[in-house]
Amino acid sequence: MKITATLNEGFHANSHTPSDENLIPLKLTWEPGPVVAKDVIYPKPKMEKYAFSPDPLSVVSGSFDITTKFALAPGAASGMSVLTGKLRYQACSDRACFPPKTVEIKLPVNIQ
Repeated sequence: MKITATLNEGFHANSHTPSDENLIPLKLTWEPGPVVAKDVIYPKPKMEKYAFSPDPLSVVSGSFDITTKFALAPGAASGMSVLTGKLRYQACSDRACFPPKTVEIKLPVNIQ
């Protein structure tokens, strides 16, 4: 399952592996349900230099995909269900980083 995210022009987000331990990483998590997240594949980050940091930062920008590989949970019942996930990120401009945000994601699934 693939989620596409888009950041406005002039903004970036820290990657899932930020180059500075004080920065908030991009992170997608899923609550347990009829399927279980087995692997989350993040976009390949770019190393970019910004005026507010002496060192290049590991970031994503523009439109990018985050893919999750799921497996059927033991004892999962058939039928319609909704998976709930959370995408946490910290958006930044070329001058400053904003407080981190968490966006809830709802994904309908049909177990057959």
